[in-house]
Amino acid sequence: MDTDQANNKAILEVKNISLSFGGVNALSDVSFDIVESEIRAIIGPNGAGKSSMLNVINGFYNPQEGEIWFKGQKRKNLKPYHIARQGIARTFQNIALFKGMSTLDNIMTGRYIHMKCNLLSQALWWGKAEREEMEHRKRVEEIIDFLEIQSIRKTPVGRLPYGLQKRVELGRALAAESTLLLLDEPMAGMNLEEKEDMCRFIIDANDQFGTTIALIEHDMGVVMDLSDRVVVLDYGRKLADGTPDEVRKNQDVIDAYLGVSNE
Repeated sequence: MDTDQANNKAILEVKNISLSFGGVNALSDVSFDIVESEIRAIIGPNGAGKSSMLNVINGFYNPQEGEIWFKGQKRKNLKPYHIARQGIARTFQNIALFKGMSTLDNIMTGRYIHMKCNLLSQALWWGKAEREEMEHRKRVEEIIDFLEIQSIRKTPVGRLPYGLQKRVELGRALAAESTLLLLDEPMAGMNLEEKEDMCRFIIDANDQFGTTIALIEHDMGVVMDLSDRVVVLDYGRKLADGTPDEVRKNQDVIDAYLGVSNE
């Protein structure tokens, strides 16, 4: 983490979170924070509780124990759409786009939380509603340019290859202009070229838009190159937390996840 980030405050704090389903503990007493403007990675073996943690952060699950603090305030149990309005956006491990809609229209859905006009006004597309939509469409076009997907802006996303669909999903999340962006395996299933492109867009979103990012990713090369800090989960418990170099050298992490040390 650079000096500027080290001086920033925690935008989100996870405090002693425990989550179980029946008799199965998905998370046990997990605590960590996410600092403003950083890229924070959450890693661990399959079944470690990574996606469960993202689901707690954005309100899909309510933990049995622990607290979530966002922007310095303790958060109540809220629905995901309430949390989205507070400033937390999310992409998913399995692509969740409207396959029959165009790239532009899919990204426009990310602007919905910023729209003020009622449904009738939007349907009539007149006066204030027309002006509002044009303003939001301008922002969407900027995101399309940023992600270099101008050529597919009118293409139904169901016709797009997997890598481009992942890019559209990132665009929809960026369109929400959230304070914190949660990315669940943004590079899963991609080839090397697609991963390089996605890494570049994530870094640029962090740099240019100031978006704070928390991501789950299995590619350790990607994690170590992208992240300012890494938290490691194993069997629902926090195993390690620190910079990529610190985590890479942690023997518990090597034993549980990274394999045998080469030293």
